[in-house]
Amino acid sequence: MSMIKLPAQVTLVEVGPRDGLQNEKTPISTAIKVELCKQLIEAGIRRLEAAAFVSPKWVPQMADGADVLAGLQAMNELQGRTVSYSALVPNLKGIEAAIEAGVQEAVVFTAASEAFTQKNINCTIAESIERFKPVAELARAHNIHLRGSISCALGCPYQGEVPVQSAAEVALRLRDIGVQEFDVADTIGVGTALRVSQVFEAVGYSVGLQHVAGHFHDTYGQALANILAALQLGVSTFHSSIAGLGGCPYAKGATGNVATEDVVYLLQGMGIETGLNLNKLVQTGAWISGSIGKPYISRAGRAVWNKLNQETQA
Repeated sequence: MSMIKLPAQVTLVEVGPRDGLQNEKTPISTAIKVELCKQLIEAGIRRLEAAAFVSPKWVPQMADGADVLAGLQAMNELQGRTVSYSALVPNLKGIEAAIEAGVQEAVVFTAASEAFTQKNINCTIAESIERFKPVAELARAHNIHLRGSISCALGCPYQGEVPVQSAAEVALRLRDIGVQEFDVADTIGVGTALRVSQVFEAVGYSVGLQHVAGHFHDTYGQALANILAALQLGVSTFHSSIAGLGGCPYAKGATGNVATEDVVYLLQGMGIETGLNLNKLVQTGAWISGSIGKPYISRAGRAVWNKLNQETQA
């Protein structure tokens, strides 16, 4: 495959504060969530998925979304930073809360798999998109950038294999209601490079690759290879989670999102600009892992962390 199409610059959407933390069973304080976001911004993150306005009954960890965003808005005003905050919204009530909290981006979510959509949001794909129509209208009225997350684009825990064209068909439906950016997600991390190329090529043909982002979980250790496959097509926006935090409450066995530190190390080694400070990201990854009582699992992160500690002790 030709390397000619590699982008010179890549945007990383940091999803750790939302996707990374939503599955944690032990409550995490609002203060820790705000501090995590603050450190990520100081490391250079400019697109940050910070909250989810979903039912606290189903995702209790995200119940303080408005408070987290209030803390971030106050910090933005004090420091003059320009950061686009996003939140997951399942319905009209969710987008109303997100707008009130001051988000610049909202994320609706469906799937390329009918089985997963039924398990996740208890409806068909078509029904889910119909539900998003008033959400899209309100987002448009308030000049909110609307993203559409397409889960299980490369495989489903209930259905198994997902046809290559499925994600492309869903992207077209989402575009028709006003979605502006399409997050193609390997929710359970089963994708491999060739399949990634096929799926992203199909989605790109439908809605334009410049509007497509890659969202990869690392369950089978394939996330970086899959990012490279998407890069080679020209995809230049990817999601990642600090310290590789994350999982999916409706996809048992799925591990975290690809670690931000690992992606930045890869991109820097390829001469691709990210605007991110790897050392600061590593310090943040080690801090949040310790703060929530988890091992620090980013491979590049651990290597850089050890190196930084050796240099400090020298």
